[in-house]
Amino acid sequence: MLSQLAKGLVPYTAGEQPRDRRYVKLNTNENPYPPSPEVDKILRSLDAESLKLYPDPDCTRLRDVLAEKEGVERGNIFVGNGSDEVLAVAFAALFDKVAPVKFADVTYSFYPVYCRLWGLPYETVPLDGKFMLARGGFCDCGGVVIANPNAPTGIYEDVSEFIGANFPVIIDEAYIDFADGKSLAGAASQSENAVVVKTFSKSYSLAGARCGYAVASRENIEGLDRVKNSFNSYTVNALTQAVAAAAAKDKEYFSGTVAKIKATREKYRGILNAMGYECTPSSANFLFAKVPSGDGGRAYAGLKEKGVLVRWFNAPGISDRLRITVGTEEEMEALVAALKTL
Repeated sequence: MLSQLAKGLVPYTAGEQPRDRRYVKLNTNENPYPPSPEVDKILRSLDAESLKLYPDPDCTRLRDVLAEKEGVERGNIFVGNGSDEVLAVAFAALFDKVAPVKFADVTYSFYPVYCRLWGLPYETVPLDGKFMLARGGFCDCGGVVIANPNAPTGIYEDVSEFIGANFPVIIDEAYIDFADGKSLAGAASQSENAVVVKTFSKSYSLAGARCGYAVASRENIEGLDRVKNSFNSYTVNALTQAVAAAAAKDKEYFSGTVAKIKATREKYRGILNAMGYECTPSSANFLFAKVPSGDGGRAYAGLKEKGVLVRWFNAPGISDRLRITVGTEEEMEALVAALKTL
C-alpha cells in the first residue's frame, strides 16, 4: 500500500527519448559530440573483474581531479549520480521547512518536485519581461535556488550578490561552461551559505554516465555527505568515477568542444532570428526561440512529424517558444530546413 507522500507526488517529466524512428534529437540538451578520447581509453582498458568490488564511496580520485579543476580542496567537493541527485541532496541538506524556498517561475522544473518530495514550502518569483531575475522577490525566504545560465531561457546573470546572504542558496551551473560569465564555485567554497552544482552531462558529453558534483564549504559538503550516506553510500559507480576523471583532465578536448558549440549557437541564433524565430541571448548549449505564429505546440508537433525533436513547455509565458539544443552543423541545417516547411 502506497504512502500518502507517494500518492501525492507529481514527478519531473524528462525530455522524450522515443524509439519509434530515427530523429534529429535536439530536445534534451545533450552534447552532439562524443566524450574525450581519454574516456574511450578507459572503457577499452576496463578490467571487468574489478566490478566485483564496491566503488570508492568517497570518489577520492575524482574529487581530487575536480578540486584541481576548480581551484579548491578535496573537502570542498561532493560527487553524486548526476547533478539531479546532487540537487536533491542539497535541497535536503540546506533547506528547512520553516520558510519558503524561492526560485523563478520560469526555470528548471525539477525544483518544485524536490520541494514536494522533502516537504518544503516554496514560492515562485516571476521573471521580468526580459526573462531576468526580479531581485526584490527573493527576500524573506528559507532559501533560494538559481539556475545560471537559466533553463529554459539560456540567460546568464551575475548573481554573486547571493553569496554571503543570510539564507542558503543553491546555484545550479549545469550550463556555465557555455557562458562567458564566471562560475561562482570558488566563491561558494569560501562562503557559509552557498552551494554550486555542476554536471558532466552537458559540456563533457557524459549524460549517459550520470555524474554531477557540488562545490561548497567543508561544512556544507559534510552536510551533503550526511544526507547521501543516510540512503546510499555508493551512488557513483566505479566506471563513472573513472571516465569522469579522464574527461575532466582532458582540458584541450573540452575547450575545443565547447568552442564549437558556442560558435554553432551564435550562427544559428542569427539564422533563426532572421527567419522570425526570436531567440533570447543564450549562454547555454540551447536556443530559446519564440515561434512567429505564437503557437509553440503546433511548431513542436510539426517538427516532430518531420523527424526533428525539440522541447516545448506548455506553461504560462513560454508556450509560444521552443527550446532547441545546439547540435552539429548537419543537425542544425536539418532543423532550419524543417522550420522552413512549417
